[in-house]
Order: sequence, then structure tokens, then C-alpha cells
Amino acid sequence: MKGLRLFLTIFVFAVIFCSVKTANAQCAQCAATVETNNKSGASTTRGLNNGILFLLAAPYLAVGIAGYVWYRKYRRKNVNIKMRGEKLHLN
Repeated sequence: MKGLRLFLTIFVFAVIFCSVKTANAQCAQCAATVETNNKSGASTTRGLNNGILFLLAAPYLAVGIAGYVWYRKYRRKNVNIKMRGEKLHLN
């Protein structure tokens, strides 16, 4: 039973990975509008690019803040390291 479950899991993942299709980032109408506005000199393209950069930066900012909070919370302070006065023999 365990072998069958493993086989089905591998089969499902294989089907999922084999059926991947590339997708465009925008619908056809949005892409055409942005291209037309870019050629005419409108600032819509700049706003779209700024929005994409904002959405790209948000997860990195959230992970960075969480990492900083974790570092500050779990960092050890005033740790005394007591070493013996004897020489260390590695053999």
C-alpha cells in the first residue's frame, strides 16, 4: 500500500511538471494598451513598471524585517566562554 501511494504521488507530480505552459504576464488587451501608450509618450508605462517593482520588493522587505526581528530577539548577549588552561591535543 505504501508503494502504491508513493507511485501515485510521483505520478501526480510528473503529470503536473509535464503539463506546465508558459503564461504571459499580462492579458492581450493590457499589453496592447501599454505598448500603445509607451509609443505615444504617455506615463502609464512608467506607472505600471513602478507597480511591478513595488510588488517585487514587498516580499523581500517582509522577509528582511522578519529576519532582522529574529536576529535581534534570539541573539545571545554577554556570553562567557570558559576555556581550560590546558593545551588542546588533536591526536
